[in-house]
Order: sequence, then C-alpha cells, then structure tokens
Amino acid sequence: MPSISSHDAWFAGLKALGHDSFPKRCRNCGRVFASEADYFQQTQAIRPEITGLKAAYDDDDRPLVEVFRNCVCGSTLLVNCVSRRDDSAAGNNRRQLFDTLLDYLTQHGVERAQARGELLRVASGERSEVLEAWYGQIAAQGRRPEA
Repeated sequence: MPSISSHDAWFAGLKALGHDSFPKRCRNCGRVFASEADYFQQTQAIRPEITGLKAAYDDDDRPLVEVFRNCVCGSTLLVNCVSRRDDSAAGNNRRQLFDTLLDYLTQHGVERAQARGELLRVASGERSEVLEAWYGQIAAQGRRPEA
C-alpha cells in the first residue's frame, strides 16, 4: 500500500477556491502548475518546520485557507483554498467514529497507516476485503477462551 506523503497529510481536504487558481504560473521562473496536485507535489515548504497554511476570511467573512509554498526557483507562491471538511455535528461524529475504528484496529495489531487507508476506502463507498479479513481475524481471537 502506498504511504501517505507529507503533502497529502497537510493538504488533505483543501480545494482551490476558484477555478481560475489553476493553472498557476510562477511569476519568477514561469513554471506552470496545472492542478492542485501539481502545486502541492512540485513546490516546497517555505521552511521545514511550518506548514505554510494560514487561516483567512474572504470578503463575506467565510473561512478560507491561504497556502504558501516555494517554487523550485525559490519564489513564494500563494493559492487560496477552502476546506472541504464538514464541521457540522454529523461531520464531527463521523470523524470521531473514524478515530475510534482506527484506534481499535491499531490496538489489534494493524499498522496505523494501512488501517487509515482502508478506512478511508470504506468511507468513500468502496469495499475493503482487507478490513473484512482483519475483522474476521479479530473476531476469531475474541472467541478464543482465555488460558
């Protein structure tokens, strides 16, 4: 299973604010970033210890996220994004359930990154034969008599 890259971890859930954000061109060197994925993958953190994310608000006081990244030429670029995160009570409940399931799987010996990936697969409506197999193993262990 592929590992989660650092840009995926920091930028998951962000969506460019406007369709006119991409393609994005560096004014210094002319490099073109065709999509959000290109921007996040082909740029670098301004400094390793910071994410480059800054909370801001648009003219209607709606929250947005400013994403500052450095082009390979060293020029700082900015893309305004909105969060696709559902901050409603239902969204918070889904995240809490996800965390509970993730903890359950890791407590039963499943590697965290793989468990997260499989749970995300199910959350997006796909079937996970891996999760089904893990559940079968965990359930079988639970039925064993204690020695």
